[in-house]
This record gives sequence, structure tokens and C-alpha cells, in this order.
Amino acid sequence: MPKLQHVTILGATGTIGVNTLDVISQHPHRFEVFALTANQNVDALFSQCQKFNPRYAVMLEEHASEQLSVKLKEAGSPTEVLHGMSALEFVSAHEKVDAVMAAIVGSAGLKPAIAAAKAGKRILLANKETLVMAGSIFMQAVEEGGATLLPIDSEHNAIFQVMPQGKFASLIDGGVKKILLTASGGPFRKASSDELKRVTLKQALNHPNWVMGPKITIDSATLMNKGLEVIEAHWLFNASPAQIEVVVHPQSVIHSMVEYIDGSVLAQLGNPDMRTPIAYALGYPERMQSGVSSLDLFKIARLDFEAPDTQKFPCLRLAFDALKTGGNAAAIMNAANEVAVEAFIKEKIGFTDIPALIESVLENSQIKAVSDLEMLITSDQEARISAEAWVKSFV
Repeated sequence: MPKLQHVTILGATGTIGVNTLDVISQHPHRFEVFALTANQNVDALFSQCQKFNPRYAVMLEEHASEQLSVKLKEAGSPTEVLHGMSALEFVSAHEKVDAVMAAIVGSAGLKPAIAAAKAGKRILLANKETLVMAGSIFMQAVEEGGATLLPIDSEHNAIFQVMPQGKFASLIDGGVKKILLTASGGPFRKASSDELKRVTLKQALNHPNWVMGPKITIDSATLMNKGLEVIEAHWLFNASPAQIEVVVHPQSVIHSMVEYIDGSVLAQLGNPDMRTPIAYALGYPERMQSGVSSLDLFKIARLDFEAPDTQKFPCLRLAFDALKTGGNAAAIMNAANEVAVEAFIKEKIGFTDIPALIESVLENSQIKAVSDLEMLITSDQEARISAEAWVKSFV
């Protein structure tokens, strides 16, 4: 029987966190929850603590941690409640922890993911911003800490599954020609430019295939999610921008592909359910049950592919440009996007204003070479101030 694994789940109340707990609950003899964390969703984290009895529960917000602590004490729970960024880093790097599910949405997930890397943990990476903001710094921490990095995004997990085993100086050395990163195209794939200008928040939150949190769902609608994944793929697989191609595949059955230099194209297929990549990463290198139903190819009947339209969806182009520019460009782009999406969710700006805001911030920011993490955090903060000013001027 495999050794019992102690798991910290960063972002436990989000979609990835909930699905991770679902998979863990199917394998109680293989996994034990060490810590659960959330931003400020007290009720949801309380329920999870009651069910999984973690040693620690961490809330990013202090007032939320106080509320959770009271509720747990009244319920007779032994779980200790902590709060703040330092606490997130503590439960990520703790000596008892074997694996860390890094599923905090946004830049708040960066420091705990780096702490886990430096501590040599198995990192199940679902936080895009860690690689988008600080790819070089994070990958260096993984290397130096001896951590094991397993991607959770369905696309990168698919690529990981069909990549050649072993370390290679370049993709070509491993026999790989390029990565084919699939995208559903979102809910507005067939919309005209004029229709995109009239998109409502309700429409944008209605993804055709995946059930995700609001931020990721909006990113999927603008194709920024795919742009962030392009940058992730660069760092995860040492791929140049020219070696990454985005392919719109509306059915979301082929999660991504790898083309080899001999003409072979290997793909990973499955129902669009995040429990598949989560179970793969938790059990790696073994396979284990995830609770996902079998793929019925006869029911699907057809698979379609088309090129992305970067005129209608400029966020994808902006991400490729940021990757090619290098330095802090991706961190600036990511920060501007977070502000833009939040403003759209609060209905302060329109759907097509999201890429306009991002492009404006990039054009008015100073692009610098990456020196350290603090420099990137400063770039992130400055970009947010610039983006918020843009929103205020718009309103």
C-alpha cells in the first residue's frame, strides 16, 4: 500500500480545491488533509474542516480567521486557525506536508507556491499567475529545492502526459516539434465584433463546457486564459513562443496535443472534468480512480478544430507579445487583466474594454529585466494602480 500522503490545499473553497477534496475523499487510506486555506469564505471552509479535520485552517483575511476560529471551537474541532500570507507559506513548506495543491486564484498564490518549491514539495500547480508573473524565479526555486512540479490545468496536464519522459535541453532534443494547446473558444466563439461590445456579465459567466470560478470563466471568454496558458507552457516545457500553437477545439475533449518531429501527434482525451488531472497529479506516477465517467466517443460523434481569431480576441495576442517581450511584461499584463476582470464583474467596464485596458497599461509601463521577486511584486502593484486609474477615468 502506498505511503500516506499529507496534503495542503491552497484555495480549498474554489472549484479546484473542492474537486481535490472530492478525489481525496475517494482514497482515504492514501491521503490525509494537513491544511485547508481560503480567502474569506468562512462557512465553506468551516464545512470542509468539519469533514476533513485538517491540522490547520488558514484564512488570508484576519477578520475571517477570527470568525472561523470561533465556529470551530464551538463545534469542538481541534483544527488550529491561522491567517495571513506568512501562514500560507508556513502550511505550504511544513515538514509534514508531502503535496501542495496550489489553487489560489491570482497573484496571492505566488509566495506560498514558491515556499513549497523551496521546501522540495510535490506541487500540484493550478495557479497560473505563479508562472505568468514569476516563471524564471519559480522554476529556479523548483530546481534548487528539488521539488516535483505537476501541472493541473487540463491542457498542461495533457501535455505532460504525452511528453517524452526525462530531461531535455530543448523540445527538439526530446523529439518534439511543437505543442498544440487546445481552447474551447469560450461562449463567444461565433460572436461578431459588434456583439462582443454588448456582452453582459451573465453571458460571459456561462461557459459552454467547464464549471469554474468567475475570474477564470471571464478569462476563458476573452481568451486571456489561453494566453496565460501559453506563458505557462513556455516555462513548464521550455517551449519558445514559436513552438506553441493555440487550436480552438469547441468540444473540449482533446485537452492538448504534442507534435513530434517524425510527424506523430499524441493527444490526451477525456471528459471535461478537473478531477482527471487532479487524480493524475495526486497519484503520479500511478493512475487511480477519479470519479470521472468514461468518455463516450460515439456520443461525441465529431471533433472540430479552428484557428483562434486574435482580432476579435486580442487578449491572446497580448499574451504572446508579453511572452516575446520578456522581463516584467507578463507580470504587468497579468496585473492589468486582474483589475480589468474585476471591473467587468462589477459592471464598471464593458467586455471589450478588458483588452483595451490591458494594452493601455502595457504601453504606459516600463519594461525591465527580472532581477528578483520584489521587483516583480512592485511591477504588479504599479500596473494595478495604472489599471485602476484607467477604470476610474472610464467611469
